[in-house]
Amino acid sequence: MEPDPAAVFAIAHSLWQAGQKQAVREPSINLSEAYQGMDQFMRELMRVAGLFEAWACRFIDFPELDEPWPYLLQDRFGENCLPIKPVTELATFAEPDCLRVALRWRLPVKRDHGLPVPVDLRAELPARHGDAGFRAFRIQTIRDELPGPHCAAFTWDDDPYDPRFGPLFFGLYGVKANGLLEPIADRPTLAAARELAQNLVPGLNFTETFLHAGENGTAEIMDRGIKKKFLKKN
Repeated sequence: MEPDPAAVFAIAHSLWQAGQKQAVREPSINLSEAYQGMDQFMRELMRVAGLFEAWACRFIDFPELDEPWPYLLQDRFGENCLPIKPVTELATFAEPDCLRVALRWRLPVKRDHGLPVPVDLRAELPARHGDAGFRAFRIQTIRDELPGPHCAAFTWDDDPYDPRFGPLFFGLYGVKANGLLEPIADRPTLAAARELAQNLVPGLNFTETFLHAGENGTAEIMDRGIKKKFLKKN
């Protein structure tokens, strides 16, 4: 898919509007000074716009969108980009920032292209499996804290390239009646985590929800223990 010039213009215009509004709210922002002239500011807007649109053509699942892409960009891009990259620092906007903006915006990012995209799937267990102590299974994207020994859920509110964490993996958890999670197993891929859950309880139907960070801005830290007893029982 080739970049759409209308989308590029919509991104640049949305950034321009959001930047101007921010400069009005915060008198300390001097865009001309930050970019050594407004001409350079406009060049950076167009550079960011072209970069994001080219990235989106590779990684955004456009059929999942509810409105035309250029209209969506015009209305929302600026407000979702500037919290990621301040208006005075657009010259440092790079490809990893495209994913950061997309996740903050909750855009439908393709999961089969190797990008670190959050997953939070849940499947209710049939009543006949209640004796296992779980009412549901949950699959989440998890990252190890570096250097460890803890791990944390990777959410849509987290930085996908946070250097404090290692690569993604997928944790299968049992959801207790009180809502607490018990680790069952970790798998390197989502397909492997789904397969394990289906082997334990055939016929599960997983649905997706957004997994948000905690109130303090960080995801819940979880133990990495494996519940081998549950695996044996089933």
